[in-house]
Amino acid sequence: MNRIFWAGDSTVQTNDYSTFPQNGIGQVFPIFLKEGYRVENHARNGRSTKSFLDEGRFETIKEQIGEGDFLFIQFGHNDEKKEDPARYTDPASSFRENLRLFVDAARSRNARPVLITPLERRCFDEEGRLGQGAHGDYVAAMKQAAREWDVPLVDLHGMSRAALEKAGEVKSRSWYMFFERGEYEEHPEESRDNTHLRYAGAVKFAGLIARGLRELGGVYGGMIIDG
Repeated sequence: MNRIFWAGDSTVQTNDYSTFPQNGIGQVFPIFLKEGYRVENHARNGRSTKSFLDEGRFETIKEQIGEGDFLFIQFGHNDEKKEDPARYTDPASSFRENLRLFVDAARSRNARPVLITPLERRCFDEEGRLGQGAHGDYVAAMKQAAREWDVPLVDLHGMSRAALEKAGEVKSRSWYMFFERGEYEEHPEESRDNTHLRYAGAVKFAGLIARGLRELGGVYGGMIIDG
């Protein structure tokens, strides 16, 4: 059975009852896969490329990943946190350098790396227009790296922005942890979280990644994505 190893942050991680109703993209992605593929989700809340590496989380992946496997690399949300030196990376230097470590390690083990640009936040203004967000420099850096290193890239950032603009401010609330007090017994307080996802959002954006992989064709889409 071929495996998809996923390195990323809270938008991807697998959640349990303690964080319900939060869901991550990697958590629901198996519903889009053909038989014979499974997700090994190593994404964790709050991680950047720097902290993921510094904490040794990538070492676990390197010990397990092998020929025919995939490595999905999806970061950006926490790399941009300038106030936190344990996580911040410069998009033009250290962010690219870290991405290169992921890519080279996968290739050295005959696995297939895929770069995935960060999910857009639900950043509507008071007039209901989608703002620019904060990921731009990291998206550009990842796209440039993909071109230079000949790595397949799925532009989740661009696709998620298009989906948010189409849905609008109100409808898109159901995708994120944005809900009223008392809506969930397990999470009785209101939430105005425009970054983390509920099940509907995780499925929506996992579907966009599946579409992006399908558009890449070959082993990146035709072999692993169902439908």
